[in-house]
Amino acid sequence: MTLEQILTFLQVARLGGVRRAAQQMHISQPAISARISGLESDLGVKLFSRGTKGVTLTKQGIILRGHAEQIAVALEHIKAEVVPAESKSSLLRIGVAETVAQTWFPEFLKRLSRTYPNLNIEISVDLSVNLRQGLLERAFDLVILMGPVSEYSVDNFPLPPFRLAWYKPLDMIDPDLSKTPIISYHRTSRPYRELNQELQTRYGSKAKIFPTNSLSAGFDMVATGIGVGLMPEALGERLVKEGRIASFDPGWVPLELEFTASFIAESKGTLPEVAAKIAQEAAFKFIENN
Repeated sequence: MTLEQILTFLQVARLGGVRRAAQQMHISQPAISARISGLESDLGVKLFSRGTKGVTLTKQGIILRGHAEQIAVALEHIKAEVVPAESKSSLLRIGVAETVAQTWFPEFLKRLSRTYPNLNIEISVDLSVNLRQGLLERAFDLVILMGPVSEYSVDNFPLPPFRLAWYKPLDMIDPDLSKTPIISYHRTSRPYRELNQELQTRYGSKAKIFPTNSLSAGFDMVATGIGVGLMPEALGERLVKEGRIASFDPGWVPLELEFTASFIAESKGTLPEVAAKIAQEAAFKFIENN
């Protein structure tokens, strides 16, 4: 039984399949299967039940996963306590929502690189609902999203909220929200749900929402006259100053968007937790300076 086999087993158990583990570990599926088979042979037990939708842990597999998680935590402690920050060269997989990616995220990356100059960073910009799922499936080490993630295994560091504001094309005088299309967040998001509920209450079924999974595209839609937009003020004000769109006040605006830096809470002092703290510091510093 080798450490390589144990860590491979843990990835398959976490992700629920050999294919996902192979993609995550950047090795072939046959190599993953060989390691699992070797581990099962060495222990003399079956660790997985294989089905059409992936694999599930057997009773013995569940027991082994508990030990494997402890080993993984111990390895993180070793890295945290033995390896100097400037020498760390591991990979940190970060998922980030577009709202953050276009505001204080570059400052966070600068601080993170300064703390860990040899750290390899992999970044994915996506919808918060996908980032949450990716974190729980261990596809990300840290996600910065509309949170919190309400799972017992996840720690959430609160980040500054984003205010929403209304924007319109420059030549539009008095938008009628019961008739004018409203461009905003993707239909799987919390802002979309809250906006839809508010519009139904105020205007009934007449109001129309044009959801988008790209805020940049949404602002372009407003600028070209397709409709008005309910968007983050931190992004919209830049376009107002550039003379591309105008702000307006219909007399109401939804609540601020809450964001968190979230990670699997396996132990204290791990790289994802340290990175989350750096993200928190960078975010509040950005708000203070803007």
